[in-house]
Amino acid sequence: MILKGLKLTSFKNHPESSFEFGERINCVLGKNGVGKTNLLDAIYYLSFTKSAVGSQDRLAITHDERAFTLFGTYEELTIAIQFEKGKVKTLKIDGQEPERLSDVIGKVPLVIVLPDDTSMIKEGSEERRKFFDGALSQFDGEYLKSLLKYNKVLKQRNSLLKIEDGRSLNKKLLETYDDQLIPLAVDISNKRQEMKEVFLPFLQKNYADLHEGGEVPGLNFKTHVTEGFEGRFKANAQKDQIMQRTLMGSHKDDFEFLLDGELIKKFGSQGQQKTFIIALKLALYDFLKEKTGKKPLLLLDDIFDKLDDSRIELLVSLLLDHDRFQQIFITDARKDRSKVLFKKEKEVNFIEL
Repeated sequence: MILKGLKLTSFKNHPESSFEFGERINCVLGKNGVGKTNLLDAIYYLSFTKSAVGSQDRLAITHDERAFTLFGTYEELTIAIQFEKGKVKTLKIDGQEPERLSDVIGKVPLVIVLPDDTSMIKEGSEERRKFFDGALSQFDGEYLKSLLKYNKVLKQRNSLLKIEDGRSLNKKLLETYDDQLIPLAVDISNKRQEMKEVFLPFLQKNYADLHEGGEVPGLNFKTHVTEGFEGRFKANAQKDQIMQRTLMGSHKDDFEFLLDGELIKKFGSQGQQKTFIIALKLALYDFLKEKTGKKPLLLLDDIFDKLDDSRIELLVSLLLDHDRFQQIFITDARKDRSKVLFKKEKEVNFIEL
């Protein structure tokens, strides 16, 4: 999949910008604060209809403007997104509005690596679930539908549980939510477990490619949704009511990141954690390529920060593999560094902001 051109209007610190991209490596160069990350975020928006680095669409609008527009021209299609304050976000694929915003997910497979990605290791389970949910959603449309429905029903169930007077709880409505939530949880958690098993070899290979120390990465999947889940879930209703939230289900699943059998969160160095995350993202690239038959777009934001010279050399040698990778976007505040690293690459496009 190739992104040929991109137009941004009132998007963050890009009042009006247009870009044309090369088919291989695109290095976006410039000092901090000039909009390098925002350019990558615009590309991400077109694949997922949301930001990779922020939660609210209104924050992506240029100061003192009312709306932003993004228009991407790909080899095989066009994607346009517009968001105006006080209105519903709109999406067009080849000029037509799909039934749902989520219909665009998987059209242009994409993997992004961000400086703050180590939060997946350091923070709670939500970030790790989001990573694997994003992976599954890019090739399994049924999984995405189940996940969206699960989150909707979970929100409704939690709203019901927040009724202050427990005696007024509508138990029939609670049962209706439970009857929807339980099979969805089983489907979601089972697919996450399957994903973990299939994904692990990709992770181990990529970690070995980036680091020659012989350490072996691992993954553990933890879930309440095992045999007998339905009975345990229904038996927990009183505790849910007391705590005013749903205490069991797929929203409590977690993926543990390991290195030589130990939690990398506790025992991994900063360099090991950074290498683990990059290996995780490159593993996702290989995984999606195999599942979709398409080479995803690869977005690397300040990828060389916190990596020593030997790891940078290994990473660059991997990125220069034309058979494996196609279109890559890299940001770097040190333009001289990128120009030296990619001097042997004929198909490199330098974009200076």
